[in-house]
Amino acid sequence: MELQDWVRRQGGVAHRAEAAEHGYPPTQVRAEIARGALLRLRSAWIGVADAPADLLAAAGAGGRLTCLSLARRRGWWIPPTADEELHLHLPPHGRRPMIEARLHWAAAIVERGPRRLESSVADALAHIACCFFQEDALTMWESAVRAEKLDVESLASVRWPDPRSRRYAQIVRGLSGSGSETMFVARLSPWGVPLRQRVRLAGHDVDVLIGSHLVAQLDGFAHRTSRSDRLRRGRHDAELAQRGYTVLRFTDEQVVHRWEEVERIVGGAIARGLHLSPAERRRRR
Repeated sequence: MELQDWVRRQGGVAHRAEAAEHGYPPTQVRAEIARGALLRLRSAWIGVADAPADLLAAAGAGGRLTCLSLARRRGWWIPPTADEELHLHLPPHGRRPMIEARLHWAAAIVERGPRRLESSVADALAHIACCFFQEDALTMWESAVRAEKLDVESLASVRWPDPRSRRYAQIVRGLSGSGSETMFVARLSPWGVPLRQRVRLAGHDVDVLIGSHLVAQLDGFAHRTSRSDRLRRGRHDAELAQRGYTVLRFTDEQVVHRWEEVERIVGGAIARGLHLSPAERRRRR
């Protein structure tokens, strides 16, 4: 296989020591760089010109992708207000790179060796905890737990380097199916009304159960699917109504951008006692 093709198979950027181990000697690497087929990225890395820009930047800076940049690569939920800034993880006493980026100077929680351009999930979560306000940070943590299939008990036992990470590791449960669901729960939790996620009612899980009888379904973009899915949700809503539950449905756009509207609707339902069982409502009249 041509060296350039091999580098592309590695994701567009490769460590020179790994190239040597696969049969591409330093002389060949230097020749490919000299004729413009490969880019020299610092002394240890080579890449192709059309490699992902974030990997090229990380290799050129001698850092690793972390925080928001790793979240983007791994498909975690991203705050709608987040910018495109590059986030790099660098060792505490490393040399400052000549690059425009958000730099996270920290010892690694999980040391991955010199041939990786992505920080560990734990390191990225710790950097997220310090980089974002609690609501967005927790939402990203919840998304990471689901996407990476993390065990929340193991997460709590990690030796986190800061109080925020330790607190989030105790809070996160990985139950939210979307970022808007995490935001919904985080914003309603201070109200003091019991909230439970992923409760099975009438044969299907509901997103959030408020009290004992108020159901909140968070319909993200992924739920805008087929007619059969809409019919199934309609039948489930009707079955829940027959059993005395009240179902409220909200979109991502409402939760993220029109929270006052969501808050008014949920608050009104709670004020009317719709979070209580029908029997308890009758007793309170």
